[in-house]
Amino acid sequence: MTNTATPSAALDPGTRARMVEIVDRNHLMRTLGMGLAAPLVGAVLYEHRATWPYWLALGVIALAWPHLVWHLARRSADPLKAEFRNLMLDSVIGGAWVAAMQLNLLPSAMLVAMLTIDRIAVAGWRFYVRTLAALALSCLTTWALLGFPVQLHSTTFGVVMSLPFLFIYTAALGTLVRQLTVRVGSQNRMLERLNRIDALTGLHNRRHWEEAASNELSRFLRTRRPAVVMLIDVDNFKMVNDRHGHASGDRVLCCIADVLRESLREIDIPARYGGDEFAVLLAETDLRNARQVAERVRLLFLERRGQDAEQQHCTLSIGLAEADRLLVTVDDWVRNADAAMYRAKAAGRDRINAA
Repeated sequence: MTNTATPSAALDPGTRARMVEIVDRNHLMRTLGMGLAAPLVGAVLYEHRATWPYWLALGVIALAWPHLVWHLARRSADPLKAEFRNLMLDSVIGGAWVAAMQLNLLPSAMLVAMLTIDRIAVAGWRFYVRTLAALALSCLTTWALLGFPVQLHSTTFGVVMSLPFLFIYTAALGTLVRQLTVRVGSQNRMLERLNRIDALTGLHNRRHWEEAASNELSRFLRTRRPAVVMLIDVDNFKMVNDRHGHASGDRVLCCIADVLRESLREIDIPARYGGDEFAVLLAETDLRNARQVAERVRLLFLERRGQDAEQQHCTLSIGLAEADRLLVTVDDWVRNADAAMYRAKAAGRDRINAA
């Protein structure tokens, strides 16, 4: 993953908020990582009898650096771009500390490993390769300035001081990854649900309903268990929209959705099929029982349709089609119910007709 942040002039509040969230999350891990790396580096500096500038630099990096770059990134016009720059600088600092530790094997490997995991987790392999190059260049430059000192051996003291970093930081990173995984899973499930739900009525949309109807048709062809498709069209709906506005029309559609939810069983599947048409899949139901359900829906809508709909004689024309062995696809099934519905309209509307 590379930095593809929106130019600062085009950042909307939602995009900026998501960028700041990334900056805040990195600040937490940077603060923890720098704080745990300080004893690891400090143990090596102590064994090498480092002078005070080393200790001053270590204190600044461990205590001040994470909060300074977090503050600057949050205030930046483009927080994500600023945070990617901070990650690059972290790698430069890490490379300098590897050289300052005279390439001491264990702490150097752990420091580079931390920076590796962070970069891959945040931005992927391509960005990690760039930061690795910056780390290597920083290490070589600092190492040359110090005269190429080498002390690969790690003492018991150095190993012990490395243990908090090894266990605590990896546990924290694992926890963060777990939280992000759960969050992404939840968001994916929500998106999947939204892709199957009609935003206005809260009923299933046409795509989901057709999938369910296809499954039910396959079940009927195997078991001959009865099922009925009910198509509902709203009579004079256009007049409601034209004379009272689309808000009034939306209330009519929501009223029908509420009536369906109240009138159907849990195993039945209602959906907004399109515009002012609704479809219902009635499982384990024959035509006789389906007529009773349809009549209940029709009458309940008349009670609750509201004044605007009543003024325009807004009613329901309902077509029913029972599954039979001649059906090949769901389209055939729906076509039968659609023909029955139009016969109901032709007969005077506000009625039920069966194929």
